[in-house]
Amino acid sequence: MRRRLGVGILVLLLTGCSTGPSLETQGAVTAVPGDSHHLTIGSAGFTESDLLAQMYALLLNQSGYKTSLLTVANRELYEPALESGQIDVVPEYAATFADWLNAKTNGADAAPVGSPDLDATMTALRRLAGPRGLTVLDPGKAVDQNAFAVTTSYARAHHLKTLSDLGASGLKVRLAAGDECVQRPYCEPGLKKTYGIDITGVDPKGVGTTQAKRAVQSGQDQLVLTTTTDATLSDFGLVLLADDKHLQNADYIVPVVNRSRAGSEGVTKALGELNRVLTTADLASMNQQVDSWRRLAKDVARTYLEDKGLLK
Repeated sequence: MRRRLGVGILVLLLTGCSTGPSLETQGAVTAVPGDSHHLTIGSAGFTESDLLAQMYALLLNQSGYKTSLLTVANRELYEPALESGQIDVVPEYAATFADWLNAKTNGADAAPVGSPDLDATMTALRRLAGPRGLTVLDPGKAVDQNAFAVTTSYARAHHLKTLSDLGASGLKVRLAAGDECVQRPYCEPGLKKTYGIDITGVDPKGVGTTQAKRAVQSGQDQLVLTTTTDATLSDFGLVLLADDKHLQNADYIVPVVNRSRAGSEGVTKALGELNRVLTTADLASMNQQVDSWRRLAKDVARTYLEDKGLLK
C-alpha cells in the first residue's frame, strides 16, 4: 500500500536548505564519511521500493542504528533530499539512476551512460554521484530491468525460451507496451535490430499493466513489455523470454547513501548482507506477496530476512 507524503514534509523537501556542500565544491570533499545513528530510509512509493526500504531499515536497526522511513514517490524530490541529508539511504537502480544523474548534470540531451555492462554502468554512476556527496554501494544479484513476456502456450507452440528464438521464428508480433516504445532503443527498435523480431505494431497499453497483459493473454497481442520482477505474470498465463543478447540496461539494485551521514563502514556492512542472498526471483516473490496476497511490506520483508538468517 502506498503512503502519501504530508504537505509539510513535501514543502520541506522542496524548499529545505541543503546541509551538504554546493555542487561546485562537492568534487573536492575529502571529509571522513559520516556515521549518524539516526537514519532516514527513503522509498519511491511502489511495492518493490517499499520492500527494499523495509529490509534496509531492519538490517540497520539490528546493527545499532535508529531508522525512520519516508516515502517520496518522485525522484525529482527524493534525490535532492538525499543530497541534502534529509534522506540518508535509498534503494536505486544502477543504469536508470546513472542516466538520471547524467541528465541532471549534463543536460537532457546528454548521451546515456547506463548500459547492459554493469561494470561500466557502476563506474559512470559513481563518477556522477560522488560530486553530489552520494556514495553508491555495491550491487548484489537482484536486477529489475525491462523484460518481455508471451503466453506459456505461445512459447510452447513455437519452442520459445529466448528473444533470439522469437526473432529466428519469423513470427509477426504485435507488442503491448508504453507509447514511447516506438522510439526507445531497448524496446521496438532494439527488438528489431538486436533480435530481428518482426514487430508489426505497438499497442500502447502501458508497461506491465493489467490491460497490456490481458491483451497478450487474449491473443490480441503476442508480446508484452514488463519487468523481471513482475509478480503477476503467472496470473495471466505469461512467461518471460530471456534477454540472451543483453539488450536491456544493467538495472541492478544498489543502495545509495548520503556520504556525510551514512557513508560509514557500519552502514555498508549492514546493507551488504542483503547482497549475499537477494535475487531477482526473491524480489518477484515478495512483490507477489504484497500485490496479490495483500500482505504488508514490512511483514514480508521481516519474514524474508528471518528465513535467510539475516535477522536474529
